[in-house]
Amino acid sequence: MTKQLPSTKRSLPIALLRAREGVMAPIREMLGETGITEQQWRVLRVLAEHGSMDSTTLADRASLLFPSLTRIATAMRDKGLITQTRDNVDRRRQMIAITQAGQNIIDDHTEHAAGIVAGFQSRLGHENYEQLLDLLAMLDPDAQD
Repeated sequence: MTKQLPSTKRSLPIALLRAREGVMAPIREMLGETGITEQQWRVLRVLAEHGSMDSTTLADRASLLFPSLTRIATAMRDKGLITQTRDNVDRRRQMIAITQAGQNIIDDHTEHAAGIVAGFQSRLGHENYEQLLDLLAMLDPDAQD
């Protein structure tokens, strides 16, 4: 006997894709005026929050594949949003840091981004919002508390 798949309305992968589009639409709108991509925004957010870090850690924290980060970082460096230097101890490690121009993009859009988050919290309710983040973290094999 063949087991039936759930309806696409109750399919977790499809539901996550639909939810991602709903979450990303207002962020894409906000980024439209910045001249940076969603991926570049994530890189800037991580660097603004955690400071300079090696490219492997940055790729992981920004949810990017390492080869993608390499390409994205080159474009961001060319725009003056980040710096790339070799680690003083391990010359194989590349360190990436946010520049003042990159930090200005974060600073200029913090209020708008916070408003987007507040809208999601309002729509879901604070408790549901936090629970959703906790539940999604349970699906992340690399999630750490």
